[in-house]
Amino acid sequence: MFENVPISTICGVAVIVSPVCLMGVLGLSSLLGRPLPERSITRFVQSAIVTGLVAAVGVLVLMLVQGTRHVPIELGNWVVIDHFHFSVKLVFDRLSVPFVILTFLLCGTVSAFADKYMHREPGFNRFFVLLAMFVLGMIVASLAGTIETLFAGWELVGVSSALLVAFFQERPAPPRNGLRVWSVYRISDAALLVAAVVMHHLSGEGDFDKLMGLTGSGNSWPFCQASLPQHEALIVGLLLLVAAAGKSALIPFSGWLPRAMEGPTPSSAVFYGALSVHLGAYLLLRVSPILELSPWLWVAVMVLGLATALFAALATRVQTDIKSALSYASLTQVGIIVAEIGLASSWQPLHVLRYLALAHLIGHACLRTLQFLRAPTLLHDYHTLENAIGGHLPHSASGVQSWVPEPVRNWAYRFAFERGYLDVWLSDYIARPFLLVFQWCDGLERKWTDFLSRGQSRESDRLSPSATMDDLS
Repeated sequence: MFENVPISTICGVAVIVSPVCLMGVLGLSSLLGRPLPERSITRFVQSAIVTGLVAAVGVLVLMLVQGTRHVPIELGNWVVIDHFHFSVKLVFDRLSVPFVILTFLLCGTVSAFADKYMHREPGFNRFFVLLAMFVLGMIVASLAGTIETLFAGWELVGVSSALLVAFFQERPAPPRNGLRVWSVYRISDAALLVAAVVMHHLSGEGDFDKLMGLTGSGNSWPFCQASLPQHEALIVGLLLLVAAAGKSALIPFSGWLPRAMEGPTPSSAVFYGALSVHLGAYLLLRVSPILELSPWLWVAVMVLGLATALFAALATRVQTDIKSALSYASLTQVGIIVAEIGLASSWQPLHVLRYLALAHLIGHACLRTLQFLRAPTLLHDYHTLENAIGGHLPHSASGVQSWVPEPVRNWAYRFAFERGYLDVWLSDYIARPFLLVFQWCDGLERKWTDFLSRGQSRESDRLSPSATMDDLS
């Protein structure tokens, strides 16, 4: 059966099958109302992640031995319409393989930590079901060879992230913050969906390989060139930039980031410290050949990245809790990574800097995961040390503060303390309009339902046996 199938294809299919099986088993047992015991859940999660990791490493080894840099796996067209077709395709290359390995490594580490952290928690099974959904979404988004496949993984990551922010449902703040995160994600998802529609309108399909000019050529990421006119690349690129900004909390969507810290520490580590917050940067790396087609586009990417890094560097210095401080520290590095992507797209000899952005992303994700998981123990050790010395530890002021004028310093402190007023901006211009639109749609649906029910009631009364011949005539 598998005689003519390359080993790399078998390993590639195993990479995606392992999280699918994990999601299927945990999700099905939950739907049937028979959740597995904690030990069984932990063993199954670890087995699935290790299987996927070994398969991903196997693909990497085969690519290095065979000298291949691009391994596509076609899963066929799922929807075929006149002049359009929607296909599912996985691509293993220099960008996707390291990100898949990183996803399996960090999710495996976080799941081992969560086994002890979430022990005897009433939502233990629910946490690992959502973690499995997140792993599946990240793997699908990382390996996506078409924008439709990317959108499927993008949605799974968004749903699992919002539900884990609202994990502690017995308190009022987590569900409220989860809805706020979800409302911002809707903007990001809408931009990605519109970009997919535009790509299909321009080329009839959303295949990244054909868009980047990889079909039938020896080029591979990052040394490839997109085949789009400049004005079309600008439209598609701006839509993708909005999608990346919403997912990675770039300005002006940074207000939801501290609200996302309401979730359990393991989910905060893997989502907003390591993987989910980097998914927007990964998207920009994937479509980086499009960014170089328009100077306005790569300049916008650089400016957005640097502005986000500067804002997050100010905000992280005034946070009063460690998770918010770490989240803004993560955002600082994500902004720098985005700026590196824009710089790499500005000039063809600088394309090699995309490797720098990828290495920066991987190293930063590993560091933040360690810091988030270490944070509770670090606070405990810190308080123990203060109790031992009988006072607070000495704190030295930054040397930059000595030459900054006091009015500017006070303004910067207020601006950072209010988190750039972005949370208020999101509430007034994103969350509230969405709420009003949904309320209007709900009212319209209720009126239409009442109108139909009254019409059906009058029709039944007219045709009832007690109706007279005059009524029927």
